Amino acid sequence: MNVPWAALREGPRSQSSQGSQRSQRSIARRLAVMFALVALFVFSLVGSGLFLVLRVQLEQHLRDSLDNRAEIARLIVSHASNPDKWKMAKEKLADITPRDGSTLFAVTSNDGRFSYGLPPAGHVVKKVLGGYVRFRPEGRAYDMLMTTLTIPPYADRPPLQLFVAVDCSPNVRTMRVFGVALAALLALATVTVLLLSYSVARLGLAPLTRLTRDAQNVRPNNRSQRLDTRSLPFELEDLAKSFNGALERLDHAYGRLESFNADVAHELRTPVTILIGQTEVALTRDRSIDELRHTLQSNLEEFERVRAIINDMLFLARADQGERATGLVEVSLAAEVHRTLEFLEIPLEDAQVRAVSNGDARAFVNTSLFGRALSNLVMNAIQHCTPGATIHVSITREHGRVRVAVANPGEPIAPHIMEHLFDRFYRAESSRTNSRENHGLGLAIVKAVAEMHRGTVAATSANGINTFSFSIARFGNEHRPVDAVPVASVPHKREASA
Repeated sequence: MNVPWAALREGPRSQSSQGSQRSQRSIARRLAVMFALVALFVFSLVGSGLFLVLRVQLEQHLRDSLDNRAEIARLIVSHASNPDKWKMAKEKLADITPRDGSTLFAVTSNDGRFSYGLPPAGHVVKKVLGGYVRFRPEGRAYDMLMTTLTIPPYADRPPLQLFVAVDCSPNVRTMRVFGVALAALLALATVTVLLLSYSVARLGLAPLTRLTRDAQNVRPNNRSQRLDTRSLPFELEDLAKSFNGALERLDHAYGRLESFNADVAHELRTPVTILIGQTEVALTRDRSIDELRHTLQSNLEEFERVRAIINDMLFLARADQGERATGLVEVSLAAEVHRTLEFLEIPLEDAQVRAVSNGDARAFVNTSLFGRALSNLVMNAIQHCTPGATIHVSITREHGRVRVAVANPGEPIAPHIMEHLFDRFYRAESSRTNSRENHGLGLAIVKAVAEMHRGTVAATSANGINTFSFSIARFGNEHRPVDAVPVASVPHKREASA
């Protein structure tokens, strides 16, 4: 019964094993890695964009340079109208040709006198819009960009084909250096973001670390301690409040368990004490058969009382596990109420009260469980009635359910007590009155039976009338009867008074 707080006791002893896994489950590291990946993705996009822009600009600059050189060569060649002037044109072409071979000029025509150099030869890599051709010359490590111009005839000069090619190696080397520098910068920036993100994440998770420290300080001996929700970010405030709510519920459950343990210990101690006392007295001297029979009968009654307590505890334990009512049969609830009132005829007569019923409805129920719940409600009313009073049992239909209510005149019940009357382990009165007849689980059993039939319980106190009721689904589980062995049998007369 101390499982919730026993789990808290295991906390410090498991800290060493948890600490060895913190490096793998560190939120700060996980956030830092995710931020670094996001930064790497963004930096890669930006770097790729810059790389493409630079390459486009360099290629455009190369084409502009090629066009300028081709225009100069065209002007030189177009003014050579005869062989003498062509010699001068060839000299000028030779003058503007760099010695490193980064620019090549060639002119071809049908007349062998009007020619210059040889057209560049090599493997064509691709054709570029605008009449440009990118090719790899033989014996070179880099491509060249070439353009071809057609020059019309002039005077004694025939039409010419002008070839101008420029080396692409400066662009390639520039892009290579830029790519290496960009990759290094990306790696450096990613590592920087990783380190900074880890520091920022640890700083941002400081409130969570404080909450963890506060949670580790919760012990069974200071169950009232709660997490400090002051100055918390709103993302953690709801978590802290939910955890505090869970601690509050555990504290209440633990308190109810302690109270229940005390109640059960008291209830079991009384019959056990009686059994021991009667047995010791019987053994002090020789007894007659009648005296021994009387002692055994008295002991049997106490054993029956202990069995009733144990059965109720086991029944509530099964209900806690979500067990549903089985063995459902369609019956008239008015007939079941009449049968239960007949069963309780002697307790009614002893209390000098009478019980009347009204209403009827048909529903699928486990008749044993239904009778047990109704018996508990009627016995509860008998115990709180004055002689001459009348107990009213009513059956009403509501949305998909049937409600059975037991009303009796009695003293008003305070609202703060009313909302806990059906709670298990709850005791409205600190003194254990009628402990021989009632061990305090009757209304809890009513609630369990109602939940087994997919119903609810309710209690009201107004105008000097106290009403306790429970509802059941009209068509049972899954809207059809289920054939199975009943969960519990019809209660013994002494059990019905529980």
